[in-house]
Amino acid sequence: MDNKQLGNKIIELVGGEENVNSLVHCATRLRFKLKDQNKANKKALEEIPDVLTVVEKGGQYQVVVGNKVGKVYTEIMNNHHIQASGTGGRQENEKVGVAAKVFEYISGTFSPLIPALAGAGMIKALLAVLAMLNWIDVEGTTYAVLNAASSGLFYFLPIFIGISAAKQLNVHPFVGGAIAAGLLDPNFTALLERTGDISFIGIPLIATNYTSTVFPLLIAMAIYAPLERLVKKYTPDTIQLFFVPMIGILVMMPLTSLVFGPFAQYVSAGIGAGITLLSGISAVLTGIIIASIWPFLVILGVHWGVVPIMIDNFSKGGDIIGPITSGAVFAVMGIAFGIFLRSRKNKDLRSLALAGTLSGLLAGVIEPILYGLVLRYRRLMPLVLISGAIGGAIISLFDVRVATFVFQSIFSIPAFSPMVGYVIGIGTAFTVGTILAFIFGIEGKKKNGEAEEETKKEIEVSPTITENEGKEKYELTTPLSGEMIPLEDVNDPVFSSGAMGKGVGVEPSEGVVVAPFDGKVVTLFPTKHAIGLVSEDGIELLIHIGIDTVELNGKHYEAHVKADAIVKKGQKLITFDVEGIKKEGYQTITPVIITNTADYLDITPTKPRYVGREDEVLTVIK
Repeated sequence: MDNKQLGNKIIELVGGEENVNSLVHCATRLRFKLKDQNKANKKALEEIPDVLTVVEKGGQYQVVVGNKVGKVYTEIMNNHHIQASGTGGRQENEKVGVAAKVFEYISGTFSPLIPALAGAGMIKALLAVLAMLNWIDVEGTTYAVLNAASSGLFYFLPIFIGISAAKQLNVHPFVGGAIAAGLLDPNFTALLERTGDISFIGIPLIATNYTSTVFPLLIAMAIYAPLERLVKKYTPDTIQLFFVPMIGILVMMPLTSLVFGPFAQYVSAGIGAGITLLSGISAVLTGIIIASIWPFLVILGVHWGVVPIMIDNFSKGGDIIGPITSGAVFAVMGIAFGIFLRSRKNKDLRSLALAGTLSGLLAGVIEPILYGLVLRYRRLMPLVLISGAIGGAIISLFDVRVATFVFQSIFSIPAFSPMVGYVIGIGTAFTVGTILAFIFGIEGKKKNGEAEEETKKEIEVSPTITENEGKEKYELTTPLSGEMIPLEDVNDPVFSSGAMGKGVGVEPSEGVVVAPFDGKVVTLFPTKHAIGLVSEDGIELLIHIGIDTVELNGKHYEAHVKADAIVKKGQKLITFDVEGIKKEGYQTITPVIITNTADYLDITPTKPRYVGREDEVLTVIK
């Protein structure tokens, strides 16, 4: 069928145009926002020859049609009354769970603050070391200045939360900061010293110390955002500049002190009481539960949602959650170190494991290990849980606490008290993780020479190359540097299933994509996250930078060529901000796919390893 017929059939099978909220397309798929996904006929859609597969993900109903997606999209929009959605942000009618919205809001608020929180926390840890060694006078002015440098952020944290949360909700950030500043003003904090009942316009007021608090402002900004939009809607343009902020501050500051502040304090106290109760029942069980959950929260990227609870605990005798999660963090580091010791033959795996171990120990960053090793070799997850649970239980037994925000690295050890109990806990987690990974890791012993056979498969290129000697053979180099992984390990069923064609995945180490051959740019998506090339020999290649990154709408990407441009091997095509994309919550792993796979006798990837721009990744036989 032609593109018009295909578009009409797809619309019919997704429930008709009346079931479509909006539609956008990326490099390979039509992304529908449906009112009711149950009305769509997935089975019938997948039976259409031109539809490669159907994916339901992230609130979208994705129909994958490959390279001609742009033409099919145009026919649909020309022949149906369907709203075109933007590729960035959430659609108004998108059905997203309340919990997902809450975690997204909290995570988005805290992400910009993490560097400042970590930096201030590490200064506090440094001061603890200097004081412990008697290298600084804790009564002197030098200590006072440095202590102010580490404590100032936490004291005025509500202001930063107000600004960041307002940005997250797309309202005026400094009005959010002003609302928080009112709660820290000396005129307001002086109410804490008053005796007897206090009130605001006759309403009883519970005076609360808001320094270092988080939840009151998170709640306040969630209420302020719709208030600002409502006031702005009915305010004449001539007075909006002062009237909208005035009403916002006038309403929200008292409302926060009367309602949101006390409510947040009760909720926070309830959570703390729950953890204390669980700890009272069994400290070991508390440590096991928290440490076992933590790796999954980090993998899902929702662990920042727990940070407000930790920070609120600082002023209540110290936080116990952060120390217990250290058991899981150091267990993950131990797993990586065990793989490093075990994988003597696989230099690339050994290098990855060592880099992950060092980034964990020195900076407290375990994501490279979780995504690069644990998720890649799933048999490591039970080892993480066992070693992390043991470490978390020990830390909980010692009732270790922390009173400042720090990443769990070897440099932040002095921030935890009692330090001896903390060291025993993280040391045990690291050691057990190392031993378990060394014994049961991904290169463990196998029967009947299976290990030797597996090693051969890793090192040698597929024998089909030899069998097809004399045929035309092309060696395709990688378009970007990074850690190469098998295509089936890419976290997207459209690519991992091979529906788009054979290829590999590359986790980029730098944000540069170059042409892997002399050829032509046949497709450059407007959001610049994907580019299609064709070589002089007819190889059609799709380079898709990241997973679901079409939703960034071009943010963090810059194209250096245009569609139909003639390119030479090594020419820069696209640059992108790796860290920026990750901070937005997207994976940067890049599928490199030969979309006309059916035209070739065989396409064979080389062994997974770190690849530079001139390294071969695919052998194509015609």
